[in-house]
Amino acid sequence: MSMIFRIAKEEWRLWLRSKVIVAATLIVAILLAATSILTVDRVASEQSQRLAQQVTAEETFFAQPDRHPHRMVHYGHYAFRPPPPLAAFEPGVDAVTGQSIFLEGHRQNTPMFADTKAAADLGGFAALTPANLYQLLLPLLLIILGHALLLRERESGTLAVILAQGRSGLSLAAGKAVALLAVIVLFMLPLTALAIYAIAQGETVLAAASLVGGYFLYLSIWGAIVLAASIILKQRAVSLGALIFIWLFAALIVPRFAINASSAAIDAPGKIESDLVMLAEQRKLGDGHNAADPAFLRLQKEVLEQYDVEKVEDLPINWRGVVASYSEAELTDLLNSYAENRMEQEASQSDIFNLFGLVSPTIAVGSVSRTLAGTDLATHHRFLRESEALRFDFVQSLNAVHANELSYADDLNRSSDPEAERRTRVNSEAWRVLDEFRFAPDSASDRVDRSAFPFAMLFIWLVLATAITFFAARRVRV
Repeated sequence: MSMIFRIAKEEWRLWLRSKVIVAATLIVAILLAATSILTVDRVASEQSQRLAQQVTAEETFFAQPDRHPHRMVHYGHYAFRPPPPLAAFEPGVDAVTGQSIFLEGHRQNTPMFADTKAAADLGGFAALTPANLYQLLLPLLLIILGHALLLRERESGTLAVILAQGRSGLSLAAGKAVALLAVIVLFMLPLTALAIYAIAQGETVLAAASLVGGYFLYLSIWGAIVLAASIILKQRAVSLGALIFIWLFAALIVPRFAINASSAAIDAPGKIESDLVMLAEQRKLGDGHNAADPAFLRLQKEVLEQYDVEKVEDLPINWRGVVASYSEAELTDLLNSYAENRMEQEASQSDIFNLFGLVSPTIAVGSVSRTLAGTDLATHHRFLRESEALRFDFVQSLNAVHANELSYADDLNRSSDPEAERRTRVNSEAWRVLDEFRFAPDSASDRVDRSAFPFAMLFIWLVLATAITFFAARRVRV
């Protein structure tokens, strides 16, 4: 054991004497510090802003004066999605999806305000997140550090001396592995600090620790690959070239190919095309603002029979409110079917993309990272579903007020009769039907369960890379 640590110590001494390696390490450390500080500051600001905006939106809705309930349906409301604490490390899909959505009757709007403002404020640092550095630059730094781990011994002639002393290739490789592992542990310190910060902001220990564990696995995989290359290959330049090619393939080429392959496998129609098709079906449902629309004749017959009256004027409820409520329910069913279909297609594309983690550990750790941080596609879809449920609830509650508390005659004449218009104004206390909305990521256990498959892929990668290193080390010869 002492021999293994002596080899590791000697490796560290050589690294510290190399100005190139020290300079590269300092550059990466500065990048990590800069991106971490900027991302933490931005996420903290966005989180407090969106929570404040959510409260303000609710207060503004409740503060509306007495008015016709259908005007409040069109007045609408906003739902905001604050970034979770671990978004300071991994913004995930939040950078390309909207963070707030306007909710109103008869429509399902798309989220607004993606991070374009942040990109303008931070320049290139907006795309350079701590997660990107861990996924792309740290493996490259491991390659620079370790591509000649055993080759150096071979080139200097010390390998023959070590083997002649009765030391095996396995013990030599173990010493080099300990040296690399110490580097990886040092690399984990900034992420550990960010995880502790996230816990202080309300994140669970389970999610934060799992994220740190996932990246430790990922960097260990690269450490094993680097060590294996330095054992198997016979020339320093060949080792460096091969490792750079593996890095390019795993970190850049496969993810790009995976995006194209998932898009080609699941052909999701564009928004304009979907909207045009949906609009054609929407017209068949009738206009909820027009109680005399032929689309509602069957409903009218059923309601008249239910109350045993001949005309809508004789109903004990407001026929126009009944139509508004019925139309909203029918329309929402149609909109939800299209929305669910689109989300299923997006989820299927994401599943195909994540399968490429079997070819690239960078894709696997990215999936682990987004899921544990609560910034993955599944969380975005849950935000859309919950905000839609909020929209439907308050719109239908206002339609119920319209049907049960307003006279049909007053409602019909309110445009021509000021007294009728006054009587159709509902007390503003009715706006309290709106529920408070506070979006939070899934529980830590749910996120850990969802990241089980990409975690398994990382384990497979580590076992394979370690096995190759082990068998190569057993065959080390001069």
